[in-house]
Amino acid sequence: MKNALSPIFCSPMLLAVLAWSLPAAAADAPISEAELAADIRIMASDAFEGRAPGTAGEMRTIAHIVGTWAAAGLKPLTGSATPWLQPVPLVETHQLDASLAFQIGDHKLVLPDQDIALRARTAQVAIANAPLIFTGYGVDGTGKVTGDVAGKVVMILGGDAPFLTDAPSLRLRREMLAKAGAAAVIVVADMSMPWLHLRAAYPAPFTQLDDGRVDVPFDAMVSLRGFDELMGKMGRKGSSVRDAASAANFWIESLPITVQIAASADVRRYASHNIIGHLAGRNSDGKSVVVMGHWDHLGICQPDDKQDKICNGAVDNASGLAVMNAVAKRLGQGPQSDRDIYFLATTAEEQGLLGATYFVDHAPMPRGNITAALNLDTVAIAKRGSPVAVIGRGRPAYDAKIASIAASMGRKMDKDGEADAFIRRQDGWAFTAKNIPALMVGGSFSDMALLEKFLGSDYHRATDEFSDAVPLGGAAEDGDLHVALVRAFADRGQWTGDDAGGAAPAKP
Repeated sequence: MKNALSPIFCSPMLLAVLAWSLPAAAADAPISEAELAADIRIMASDAFEGRAPGTAGEMRTIAHIVGTWAAAGLKPLTGSATPWLQPVPLVETHQLDASLAFQIGDHKLVLPDQDIALRARTAQVAIANAPLIFTGYGVDGTGKVTGDVAGKVVMILGGDAPFLTDAPSLRLRREMLAKAGAAAVIVVADMSMPWLHLRAAYPAPFTQLDDGRVDVPFDAMVSLRGFDELMGKMGRKGSSVRDAASAANFWIESLPITVQIAASADVRRYASHNIIGHLAGRNSDGKSVVVMGHWDHLGICQPDDKQDKICNGAVDNASGLAVMNAVAKRLGQGPQSDRDIYFLATTAEEQGLLGATYFVDHAPMPRGNITAALNLDTVAIAKRGSPVAVIGRGRPAYDAKIASIAASMGRKMDKDGEADAFIRRQDGWAFTAKNIPALMVGGSFSDMALLEKFLGSDYHRATDEFSDAVPLGGAAEDGDLHVALVRAFADRGQWTGDDAGGAAPAKP
């Protein structure tokens, strides 16, 4: 028998009324400063020993993050031999001794200690009478290694090659030279970092990925003054040599100098871990969104005679982790998105973006299907109401989507571009270098005065501890912004996954 009411229930007007009267999906609860503070206090406590990779602090960090994500509804990767964890093979060299001397004819030249920093990358290094060549930035106008470097000590400039739009990083250039057979690399320091800071950090224990990458067994860094002195011994002006190297057609310059190197180091191989959580999409098109932040910091960073020996890393980067955890809670307990969402807490960022680099090279999903990677790092800097800066800007569709969402939340965009200088100093660069859209969005990088104040005071020091003085208003707002951004990028109706007219991110 036909239901007499069915025509009424099929009425478009009544359906519209019913749809209007149904309760809307519950909005995400705003992220509070108190929620972030509680999480930061845990991860930046002395019990976590500064979260250094390969220590008891790593195990405590893993337990906290995995527990938080599991409670939020995230799942480990299926089929993984180590649920929640991606082992990252690392090798650390701790230099014992090192020496480097130049021979010009019968004259031996040893640069003053204050003008050179040395670093052994293997247990034993012995190089005798190797020819020294200067190859400018180490690459030509096509981005390839300049000339024959096999068996030679290669001196290169440390800054980005000005003749290349997407210049390879110093790390990549060193690897390229090693593959071409260079015996060692000497880098001429540029002005982007203070020389005294570089010299102090260079001989410290050095960590690399232990995944078969080729690197030189020894490298050194020389100050501009040291380079000028070396050139002066040959009757050359250092500044003129550097200027000539700025041309794309600069070629190898053989120098009438040989080099002697002797060094030794302790070598330790170990595994650290990236932490990966997953929210499956309900209507996936194969594309995915990654939310990330690095969990590691510097660990016990001061000698035993210091009262405070631990670099706790409250702002860098317990604050980013706390925001990521808060975002995970809201996405894990809210409506299911169309696309898969991955949460990634990386290791060894402080050693050179190593965990992020390893993830990109061994991604559990097709990396070309990552439609957006959002990085949270050092977010407890700005107050509420700060403009939104974007590191990784320059892709029109992404820029427009971020600006639209920020505007809907009452936030203005910072358009001065100062944040671009940090594009290679954060985990997103490991993605960007593989042409994966990676973005760092928020208020902390919109106020350079505030950021520089942190970088010049507590950054990478034992004083980066949590207290009520750490501003969390901007971090909470950035967390809310990231919930909205992830929902948008994971929604097939809002985001197609394409960047119409996309360009490379802005060059720093």
